[in-house]
Amino acid sequence: MKAYFGRRYMLSASHRLHSDALSAEENQATYGKCNNPYGHGHNYVVEVLVGGNVAPETGMVLDLVAMDEVVRTRVLQRFDHTNLNQDPLFTSQVPTTENLCRAVFDLLKDELPAGQLDYVRVEETENNFFQCYAAGAESSGR
Repeated sequence: MKAYFGRRYMLSASHRLHSDALSAEENQATYGKCNNPYGHGHNYVVEVLVGGNVAPETGMVLDLVAMDEVVRTRVLQRFDHTNLNQDPLFTSQVPTTENLCRAVFDLLKDELPAGQLDYVRVEETENNFFQCYAAGAESSGR
């Protein structure tokens, strides 16, 4: 039986939603106040869910200290208290929270044990959240 372990992390970052492929008017119509030339910030909540077999020796799916270290070095150190528009991952894409969620998933997927990263969820506000699932996980009913 597969078991799951989830952990929440927080980071603060700013961004400006703006696409060079759109005119000033199109950017304003698409992104509204989020197109402010000075940007705006969020206190993001990042959830990471891993799944796998419970190791009989430890009784755990994954060592949470090891997971914390991966998330800290790959995600938090990179994005916390930064302007996402200045990160190389967002030089050719708009730093929407959808794209941030995808970036976090991609940064973690190869650093956690194979097959263990089930999904990443990023809460932007109390009303907005975004999720990225491992291939096949989205059909599992979560």
